[in-house]
Amino acid sequence: MIPHVSDTPDIKIPSELLPSDGRFGAGPSKVRAQQIAALVADAPHYLGTSHRQSTVKSMVGRVRDGLSNLFDLPDGYEVLLSNGGTTCFWDAATFGLIESKSQHLNFGEFSSKFGTAAAAAPHLDEPQIIKSEPGTHPEAIATAGIDLYALTHNETSTGVSMEILRPDGAEGLVAVDATSAAGGLRVDPSQFDCYYFAPQKSFASDGGLWLALCSPAAIERIEKISASGRWIPAFLDLKTAVDNSRLNQTYNTPALATIHLLASQVEWFNDHGGLEWSAGRSERSAEILYTWAEQSGYARPFVENPAHRSNVIGTIDFVDAIDATQIAAVLRANGIVDTEPYRKLGRNQLRIAMFPAIEPDDVATLCGAINHIVGALS
Repeated sequence: MIPHVSDTPDIKIPSELLPSDGRFGAGPSKVRAQQIAALVADAPHYLGTSHRQSTVKSMVGRVRDGLSNLFDLPDGYEVLLSNGGTTCFWDAATFGLIESKSQHLNFGEFSSKFGTAAAAAPHLDEPQIIKSEPGTHPEAIATAGIDLYALTHNETSTGVSMEILRPDGAEGLVAVDATSAAGGLRVDPSQFDCYYFAPQKSFASDGGLWLALCSPAAIERIEKISASGRWIPAFLDLKTAVDNSRLNQTYNTPALATIHLLASQVEWFNDHGGLEWSAGRSERSAEILYTWAEQSGYARPFVENPAHRSNVIGTIDFVDAIDATQIAAVLRANGIVDTEPYRKLGRNQLRIAMFPAIEPDDVATLCGAINHIVGALS
């Protein structure tokens, strides 16, 4: 909970300890000024135009081609997109990607949601849920009868990431929620069949859109279910998304600014070296943040296992004598925003995004600002 403004300690952070950009939120995330400038330059002939015409369809094509290059997708993989965000995709997947029974890894607020959606679907068998405590992640287990394994690359609420690997001996599809991971964490496309995400995190755009990198096996599953006669609402029909995506369009009108901002960010990544470059920026930021926390004497990374610590979302616990809520409030009062922890986790901590658009030097400066605040509060 953020203190009332009158309860915020009156601490001024010196200018040399203020990052060049004060946005460290877990999403919506920092949008680069260059993205905005590119949108403004194109606005007169792009915004307010038909999404069925070449001006917008070419921008969608830039997104799809750019993502194919960024993730080095194998032959046959396709980039799908439609409206609604990741929450919408979970519902769509219960209709069009799971045949009968799925397995879900649950290790935080967001990784639990797909399993919840599958459990509520009356046409599906009860899903298998494998759960671990916040700050850790479980492992997928190859199980007879499972036709889809649902993994989460990065748990946004806790700052836990996991390596994406197909479960040994598994025969079902592997679908990965990559909402806060895509673009900021490395991944091998051979290890997934559907890698889906929204663009408001590493891709520095707005929400309301989902994108999915789909293998031939995933496309085949979508087409098989569509042909089976299963009732699927039109808005949630993944076959409709396949057909429209191949035309570089969406089923209904998308937010044009969102697509433009996304295209700019994808091309920025690719122009500088692709996923290795963008993930490398987040990796440098994470090294700075976690090293500072471990050496601070009053803070520590919430995720105990270094191999499970996220490079895109850092969660930092503070000793009881220091109120992290006050630190976040002072930061906000000085223009450094959205460092509060995930509300349902209920810990004395800060949550700091380290998406590729965030400068690693700004993460280092933020650490210095926190040191200053702690000293002033002591």
